[in-house]
Amino acid sequence: MPSIIPPSEEPRDPASMSAEELAKRPAVLEAGSWPQLRALVKYLTKTEVHTYAFSVAAQVILSLFPFIVMMLSLSRNLFHSRAMESVVGDMMHNLLPVGQDFIVRNMQLLAHPRKGVQVFSTVMLLITSTGVFLPLEVALNAVWGVKENRNYLHNQIVSLGLAAAVGVLAMASVAGTAGQRSLLSWIFFGHTDNWVFNLISHTVLKIFSVVAGILLFFLIYWLLPNRKIPAAAVMPTAIVVGLLWQLAKVVYVKALPWLDFQGVYGPFYISVGLMTWAFLSGLLLLAGGHFSANRHAMRMTRLAERKEAAEA
Repeated sequence: MPSIIPPSEEPRDPASMSAEELAKRPAVLEAGSWPQLRALVKYLTKTEVHTYAFSVAAQVILSLFPFIVMMLSLSRNLFHSRAMESVVGDMMHNLLPVGQDFIVRNMQLLAHPRKGVQVFSTVMLLITSTGVFLPLEVALNAVWGVKENRNYLHNQIVSLGLAAAVGVLAMASVAGTAGQRSLLSWIFFGHTDNWVFNLISHTVLKIFSVVAGILLFFLIYWLLPNRKIPAAAVMPTAIVVGLLWQLAKVVYVKALPWLDFQGVYGPFYISVGLMTWAFLSGLLLLAGGHFSANRHAMRMTRLAERKEAAEA
């Protein structure tokens, strides 16, 4: 009977594998949820994982503000859409856990038609966005058993591609939400100042944000490691991590009054709050990468065992 497993995923006897192929196999855990959870906790307590997460957090903060300026500039100058510009502000309110009004207001001022600021924001975005993916590739290579990272130039090309994909996802979400609001405004005959319109509009914005987050996690898990990753091996994890990320943000926002960053850091509390959230998001992303790699390794092991039993 022909195998239903794709050739690239056909289970093979380890004795027939080369040293390079063996090195690329993630560590296989014992079956069961408890061993996986124990291994995940152990992974998240490693110092290098925290180093990767802090590095990602710093680069995310550096790229965040140019990214907002770029989206506002595209909405205003390319699409000439005040509705899209308004949606960008609403999406930032939904995305950011702290200082939303302050950040959006100042980014809108920066996005005024000043070509020098827009060019500088684009250049900074290209530089810092590639820095986000560099430590992520090293971390994901480690969990997938890849011993050799991409060279610098190759990493920059992949990172620029992912950064472009993030921009497309963000602008698609903005355009979709703005289109939905225009349609709702037509359905409600322009009477948009009511709770029904606001509820539907807010719900659609949340849905677009969740979908964009899931697709972002999927692209990172699928494309960033320096080896071929089956899409089916990372899509379930991307969905779970995307949903957990939204839930974690709600919990983090609820915890902010107890953390009292403003009382400790004064006027710098917004930067500290954003950096802390970016660090926690990085840990969640890396945890998902570790889980998907080991889940895939266990699946391949079970398939190999079944094949051996069928041939015996």
